[in-house]
Amino acid sequence: MLVIRPLQENDLDDLYAMAQSAGKGLTTLPADRELLQKKINHARETFNQRIAPEAGLYLFALEDIQRKKTVGISGIQARVGLDEVFYNYRLSVTVNASKELGVHVRTPTLHLSNDMTDTSEICSLLLSDDYKGGGNGLLLSRCRFMYLDEFRKHFSEKVFAEMRGVSDAQGRSPLWDALGTKFFDMEFSEADMLSGLGNKSFIAELMPKYPIYLPMLPDSARAVIGRVHDNTAPALRMLQSEGFNFNGLVDIFDGGPVVEAFVHNIRTVREGMNRHAMVTRKPVNLDVPAEERIMVSNRSFRDFRVTTLPIDCIGPDTVSLPPEVAEALQIESGDPVRLAPLKDSGMLTKHSYRSSVPGGASKWQS
Repeated sequence: MLVIRPLQENDLDDLYAMAQSAGKGLTTLPADRELLQKKINHARETFNQRIAPEAGLYLFALEDIQRKKTVGISGIQARVGLDEVFYNYRLSVTVNASKELGVHVRTPTLHLSNDMTDTSEICSLLLSDDYKGGGNGLLLSRCRFMYLDEFRKHFSEKVFAEMRGVSDAQGRSPLWDALGTKFFDMEFSEADMLSGLGNKSFIAELMPKYPIYLPMLPDSARAVIGRVHDNTAPALRMLQSEGFNFNGLVDIFDGGPVVEAFVHNIRTVREGMNRHAMVTRKPVNLDVPAEERIMVSNRSFRDFRVTTLPIDCIGPDTVSLPPEVAEALQIESGDPVRLAPLKDSGMLTKHSYRSSVPGGASKWQS
């Protein structure tokens, strides 16, 4: 059984092993034990509410209960740009015209922007290769939306994600080679790593403040602006299915797109519903396809837990849980739980029951 829970102190070894296998590209989770330990400490302080809410870093682990092994991680940064300035490029158009000469020129440009300041970011998604498929990546990503929904006061109304841009197997970025190297005396991987670790002062000191005219860049650089790395394409499709859209911002180093959505418009939030837990001794086959499963979470801020159940476990007012699932979620019969779809099949909205409202109308009780 796989369960989402807050990251713990004893996750360091597994987290370090995953960071090593991820290689370059995931700059918020570097293969550095000391820095990863700081991330864990920050997350523990956040869940224990020992730091200001806007400084929170919520990191969730995906644990294989049987193997007692952490096999994935995902996160939410409560706010960006409050202690270190947060930079993006905004894609824009500059128009120059001369009526006398009959010239009207539209030039695509990049403008340095701080528009995402004070906005919540979903980040740090990493899943072990051995666990890819079977809906595990969906659980790891979408659990964050359940948490955002449950504890909205800790986050902004709008959330965003920076998607990894195009780079080659050696970690070279066409945009960086054409633009960044002209102002920074360092490789793309080093600059991206420094930025991911929160050291962004060098950007303010060295990055040009004037617009960048895209026609002045080589074709190879222009072609990757707003595009994602091949390995990131599935994550982008998942976010798009949740209602995230490109907002015109791109990463200043590799040109990867920024996508955003209002929390109340996210599909997992919109289609979520409340039930009460009913622990049952009746056997439940948990090994069903992802299309036939739902996510179920407890309602705890400090010990948030999420796993999946067959959709047939849902009743009009309750959801039936086998004892091992209830134990994993740290709940008992009668406790409130939250449900949300795991995949995009629409089965959850079709799986309706007769309620006790006058006339026997069929509806969800959310």
